[in-house]
Amino acid sequence: MSNTDKRGPLQVARRARLLEQLQRDGVLRVSDLTDALGASTVTIRRDIAQLASEGLVRRVHGGVALPSGDDQRDSEDVFSGSIGMLVPSLDYYYPHVARGAEETARELDLRIVLRGSSYQTEDDRPQLNRLVDQGVDALIVAPRMDAPTAQQTIEWLAGLGMPVVLLERTATAGPHHAHLESVVSDHAQGAGMAVRHLAGLGHRKVGVVLAALSPTSPHIHRGWHEAVTELGLDVTGTVDEQVPDARTPDSKDALDKALDQALSTGTTALLVHADAEAIALVQRCEERHLSVPGDLSVIAYDDEVAGLFSPALTAVRPPRGSIGRAAVRLAADRLSDPQRPTHRIVISPALRIRDSAAAPNRP
Repeated sequence: MSNTDKRGPLQVARRARLLEQLQRDGVLRVSDLTDALGASTVTIRRDIAQLASEGLVRRVHGGVALPSGDDQRDSEDVFSGSIGMLVPSLDYYYPHVARGAEETARELDLRIVLRGSSYQTEDDRPQLNRLVDQGVDALIVAPRMDAPTAQQTIEWLAGLGMPVVLLERTATAGPHHAHLESVVSDHAQGAGMAVRHLAGLGHRKVGVVLAALSPTSPHIHRGWHEAVTELGLDVTGTVDEQVPDARTPDSKDALDKALDQALSTGTTALLVHADAEAIALVQRCEERHLSVPGDLSVIAYDDEVAGLFSPALTAVRPPRGSIGRAAVRLAADRLSDPQRPTHRIVISPALRIRDSAAAPNRP
């Protein structure tokens, strides 16, 4: 008995009707099948995924075709596809990721359908449903993992029956906690690189100042703590602070608190995430007649605009374009081989050495 025969009678009947229509028409769209078979988009996509894994059909942009490729009436759809991409911001960090994704998508004859969410959203599902209803063939998603609906969203993504790649996120789903495919920056390693650079310059107390609401901050903090501990530097007698967005009224007081701690503890260097907070901190140093890097060395984490500031800030640069490119390749590989093992890719950041870090003036 085949795998298909082991399924319920409704599924068997629905898939038989799908194959019958495909034999007649050659190429079918998901939207046509939902009407003809009286099933949801997600259900039809699961059927197509199963039939494709058995070699009975071939996925194409927005639908399904015969595996022989004899019917060329919709050649543009047969030889191209689309990937839905949902990111939490369209004005910081993720535009670079999206450009990398678009470059690789063009090389692979794919199209990116980009949508923006928000770090404040309570539920990513409405936006994701819209992408699925548009007929995309795969999803690349950076969901909000601290939202109350996060695990339900992950379970839903895992059961879609289409390739799903998580972007700068990792997650598991199902009773066996199977991993979803993902591409992430090794932010902990990037933080460690910054600490080691500062230690190499002679700094013995290296503190950290992190953007309070950034999902990247916990990874940077972990990398900072691991590196400081490994190098035998002082972990507790230094600066370890979170600060609000640099544009908020509370930012100045929070930065002053971090600088006061640096002075009182003898901290001579700070790793600061993100660029806006690092720039605001250096400007506050200037207002308080503290020189950078003379009195305090500063390394920024993100490198969006750190190099444009004066002094040009030494910075850790996450591999934003590479993250987008790798995510598209993962999705494309999954489309061509649905049975391949789950891949989780980790890409290293780079340290850009500029003018804001030097040997300490005081021990």
